[in-house]
Amino acid sequence: MIEPPITIAALRRRIANQLRAGWGDDSAQRPALDAKLLVAHALGADAQNLTLRDDETVPDHVVLAAEALARRRFRGEPVARIVGEREFWGLSFQLSPGTLVPRPDSETVVEAAVAEIRRRGLERPAVIDLGTGSGCILLATLSEVPGAFGVGTDRSEDAVRTARRNAARFGLENRSAFAVADWTAAIGGAFDVILSNPPYVDGDDLPALPVEVIHHDPRLALDGGADGLDHYRKIVPELGRLLKPGGFAIFEFGYRQAAMFSALARAHGWSPTLLRDLPGHDRAAVLTR
Repeated sequence: MIEPPITIAALRRRIANQLRAGWGDDSAQRPALDAKLLVAHALGADAQNLTLRDDETVPDHVVLAAEALARRRFRGEPVARIVGEREFWGLSFQLSPGTLVPRPDSETVVEAAVAEIRRRGLERPAVIDLGTGSGCILLATLSEVPGAFGVGTDRSEDAVRTARRNAARFGLENRSAFAVADWTAAIGGAFDVILSNPPYVDGDDLPALPVEVIHHDPRLALDGGADGLDHYRKIVPELGRLLKPGGFAIFEFGYRQAAMFSALARAHGWSPTLLRDLPGHDRAAVLTR
């Protein structure tokens, strides 16, 4: 028996202090937020409203479960992997071993896609997301454009299954379809919008990635080859075949790759308009003729 009984607030502080002590006071990690998410998961509760229950006492088995989760977090496992989901564009996406943890940077693609669709007055656009992963970019876009229909492809069967589950979770299963495909291979038809966030980490940078990424995200979704652009070289030459006349594409890339990607796009007859993420890096580009 754990004595004395501990409240939710006290357990959150305990977990946060354990993480803070292990990481150091100058760590870029967020021990208080991580503790809140881990305690909520151990309780099976909604993290957003957890503080409203701060005075409740916690059963012993939940304390033990929360501390076990904290040990996993301390060893470098991302909170999103531990709890099995991550919020993106205000939606909570389920994850699996074959999917990346959605990054806030990718919301740049969604924001630009929605803005361009509305600017063009496209009421029922056909959208394809190449390398869909959890489906976060495609499904977030569909959630903002009620008349849109989207197709998501991925080389990972696990990722495709996860994206389908997320579509059902958000009530978007009737406006989306997902398939296993190697980029544009076996893809036909014409689309108004192409979205893609291919693997773009270059080979030299892979070993230097944080533990959270290199040990827990699928390498298939990270490795972009020697300069990070191997997959873009497969996709960009196919855009003309897949896009309707007047259609557009949006690509995400690494924050140091804007110049190389722009040169690749221009070499195939596309005009790139660069988009910046919240920290101010060139993170994506809209391609038009």
